[in-house]
Amino acid sequence: MLNPMKALFGTKHDRDIKKMQPLVQKINSLEPEMEKLSDEELKAQTPKLKKMLADGAKVRDILPEAFATVREASKRAMGMRHYDVQIIGGIVLFEGKIAEMKTGEGKTLTATLALYLKALEGKGAHLVTVNDYLASRDAEEMGVLYNWLGMTVGCIVSDMSDEDRKAAYQSDITYGTNNEFAFDYLRDNMKFSLDDYVQRDFHFCIVDEVDSILIDEARTPLLISGPSEGDSKLYHVANGVIPKLQVEKHFTIDEKSKSAIFTEEGILKVQEMMKVDNLYDIQNSELLHHLNQALRAHNLFKLDVDYVIKEGEVIIVDEFTGRLKTGSRWSDGLHQAIEAKEGVELKSENQTLASITFQNYFKMYETLSGMTGTADTEAEEFQKIYSLDVVVIPTNLPIARIDDADVIYKNTAAKHRAIVKLIKELHAKGQPVLVGTISIDSSMHLSEELTAAGIAHNVLNAKQHGREAEIIKNAGTKGAITIATNMAGRGTDIKINDEVKALGGLFILGTERHESRRIDNQLRGRSGRQGDPGRSKFFLSLEDDLMRIFGSDRISKVMGTLGMEEDEPIEHKMISNAIAKAQKKVETHNFEIRKHLLEFDNVMNEQRRVIYRIRKDILSDMDNMGFVKEMTEDVASHLIDTYRTEKKVPLENWPWDEMANGFKTTFNTDYEISALECSQKYEGDLDKYFANTAIEILEKKLSAYEEKQVTLALREILLTTFDGHWKDHLLSMDHMKEGINLKAYAQKDPLTEYKREAFRLFEEIRVEVKKSVVRNMFSVRLYTEEEIAELRRKHEEELQKQLDAYRAMQEAEEKQAEAEARRAIPLQRGQVKVGRNDDCPCGSGKKFKHCHGA
Repeated sequence: MLNPMKALFGTKHDRDIKKMQPLVQKINSLEPEMEKLSDEELKAQTPKLKKMLADGAKVRDILPEAFATVREASKRAMGMRHYDVQIIGGIVLFEGKIAEMKTGEGKTLTATLALYLKALEGKGAHLVTVNDYLASRDAEEMGVLYNWLGMTVGCIVSDMSDEDRKAAYQSDITYGTNNEFAFDYLRDNMKFSLDDYVQRDFHFCIVDEVDSILIDEARTPLLISGPSEGDSKLYHVANGVIPKLQVEKHFTIDEKSKSAIFTEEGILKVQEMMKVDNLYDIQNSELLHHLNQALRAHNLFKLDVDYVIKEGEVIIVDEFTGRLKTGSRWSDGLHQAIEAKEGVELKSENQTLASITFQNYFKMYETLSGMTGTADTEAEEFQKIYSLDVVVIPTNLPIARIDDADVIYKNTAAKHRAIVKLIKELHAKGQPVLVGTISIDSSMHLSEELTAAGIAHNVLNAKQHGREAEIIKNAGTKGAITIATNMAGRGTDIKINDEVKALGGLFILGTERHESRRIDNQLRGRSGRQGDPGRSKFFLSLEDDLMRIFGSDRISKVMGTLGMEEDEPIEHKMISNAIAKAQKKVETHNFEIRKHLLEFDNVMNEQRRVIYRIRKDILSDMDNMGFVKEMTEDVASHLIDTYRTEKKVPLENWPWDEMANGFKTTFNTDYEISALECSQKYEGDLDKYFANTAIEILEKKLSAYEEKQVTLALREILLTTFDGHWKDHLLSMDHMKEGINLKAYAQKDPLTEYKREAFRLFEEIRVEVKKSVVRNMFSVRLYTEEEIAELRRKHEEELQKQLDAYRAMQEAEEKQAEAEARRAIPLQRGQVKVGRNDDCPCGSGKKFKHCHGA
């Protein structure tokens, strides 16, 4: 029954399309004017439109002229004219919405309108699609149009150098795949120079096959992984050194601030034990790091207080609750140092170095839009997660495809017999058939049955995109039988000739219903493009997953009551309704999973954006010294807090001996602080005293070096510290996420607990980063350019010595081998007798009596 409201006012899509009609008419009215322009005049439109924007015109103001320009240029450069429905699609894309356009309606050409218009702003316009083949094909085919109009085009595919990627992103219009774009973003934010970044700001993006990328692939986050720690042997080496040192003599500890530091005597002792000249040389930095962590592990962390050993694992004890924090690990190698101390297995694992979901990656674009043949069934999800409206674009010509009702059989065997029988009939008359399956296994099984029946066919399982597109393209030729998974060939048109049209067009045969209605519609949409004839039919059985899980008992009873034979199908509206309900239920469930994933990733996303923004600031050398000074102030304040009592006490009654020791340890100095100096210089303001004194010590230290050296050192220390702690934070978050759902058993909301724990962990790394940066800045030794050159010269000399020794050894071995070979040469029987003083016949140059005659 027709909805009376729809009958009166039309659907929302009808109203959206109606609103755009005046704009379409304006663009059409410019067509005669554009046709009169010469090629040179039409090409001159690009600089003219750019100037209009530079002079203050809004992008929307120039839309009619820009679209009319592209339409006319397309006619001349490619022989293709945009239909009015494609103009509507272009407007929808420009407005940052999703255009649902049926298969064969020309989405690729539609996108050129919005891409050209947004590229005029000079900030880049991107089109993202599902595979390298489609990205390359579209960039090449549509590149003819863009180049004709004076626009540059780039394409991002796998196996490209960073140099080529950067050039592609700098183009006016860039095509590429979702994976490559997102991975480039993650890789950029792991680099050590802004010059090495390949991407620029996120301006405008059209996502082709938007439902596939933003819905079907949204549940899998993109990850860049790597080994979590360095050489595990160093943990054992460091673990063997520390017990041989004495407290106070070789190192001092400050339990309040949980820090420990080697004394001068301790450093000399360690250097002697490890047989190294200078422990603080840059080449020994990894060893020093492991020694520092082992020092902390042995002296600041106690078994059954800070941690327990359970089933061969070191498990942290929560200092606030006393509960075990299963799955949590201390960062920066401390956990491994404790594992080495306790003699349990060191956990070395691959850890996440960077991650992002497609949802959060594409939400960074200033304007995001999308195209697909099927989006309306997921309109609610697109709106709630991406704030994207879906607009259903009418077809250029009415759809002539006939969609038959589903038929259901008792079992899979009966269904397959019916499918093979129908394919035989269609093949006999030459009508092409595209058979859609929901799995590769199912497609291979059906292929075997067709082979047994002697029916020639092609099988597609989406393993190679280039060949896939080629086979799909030919799937509409007379007599072609193609078996493919339901998603195979997306983005490629199946064109048919007049002979095939006369046979009824392309026949779509679905072997099973997918859990998503959208994917079934996508398969159906392969037939009936641009008003072509076509037909579609789905064959089901009670053994199909969807039917088995949802309502098959009820239908089975109906089939039994009717006394139907195995090979006799049932065709009833009740079946269609049951399937629709089942699909809707599954779609809702999957939407909830994706929404849940996004809620979790949103927590990480905020932290990721903070860290990546700080990284960019560090790389640009904006005010790295100021940044370090702020950190020094915070660390100084944190140090004072460890000695601050609840009640206010006079300055002279503070534990100055302990504080002096803590100050020396924290800032790696021998400077003696005192209550007297604090009173005289800072009127008893401890925070100012500690902070300013520490900063003065640092400035004095750095003043001994050239400005360039200091700049490089600041950038290097800040970056490596941030990256190291961010990496450890991601590992902690991974461990925490693994067990977070167990909170539900304690009547707690896992998401709320995750947010709380994530915030706590992030606050912890903020504190640890500051401590690490300050520790490194106050203990680092910078080399002058002359010293670096001298170190390099000595290193090269040492290498040359090793190389010379190796060559000498090889030469000696070769000579020895030659001598042994000569001695082994036997004198053949019948040979002329050799005199003892004659030359040896082996060719050694020695007399016979001194060689083989010896």
